[in-house]
Amino acid sequence: MDLRKLKTLIDLVAESDIAELEVTEGEGKVRIVKTSALPQNQVMMMHQQAPQYMPAHAAATPANVAAAVVEPTGHIVKSPMVGTFYRSSAPGSPSFIEIGSVVNEGDTLCIIEAMKLLNEIDADASGVIKQILVENGQPVEFGQPLFVIG
Repeated sequence: MDLRKLKTLIDLVAESDIAELEVTEGEGKVRIVKTSALPQNQVMMMHQQAPQYMPAHAAATPANVAAAVVEPTGHIVKSPMVGTFYRSSAPGSPSFIEIGSVVNEGDTLCIIEAMKLLNEIDADASGVIKQILVENGQPVEFGQPLFVIG
């Protein structure tokens, strides 16, 4: 389900007397619940996905599990919020940074759009951009790794 649809559904629940809303679209299911333990304008959202099945020939072994869990080395810049990741200030504009760019603490790395607000995400360490872990226009979650600075 698209992030904009989710925002619309959250707004619908927040602004109405609806206590709970569940929507199924394709294999995805979203359930939005407004509880009395939360402040009046706050909504809790839980996302459930259909179970994923792994073919029998791709069973996990210690060798392929170790290969799959490769931690990037360096300082990881994580998303401070949920939103949509953008590498530049406007479509067609050059990206703030590229792999190999030298950044200083406080330099703008990207923009995350959340609730129609554009939030600049700054480097919290100096170094060279080793990896960009998110594609332009992709939704991101709170705490999701965005960049590796070495």
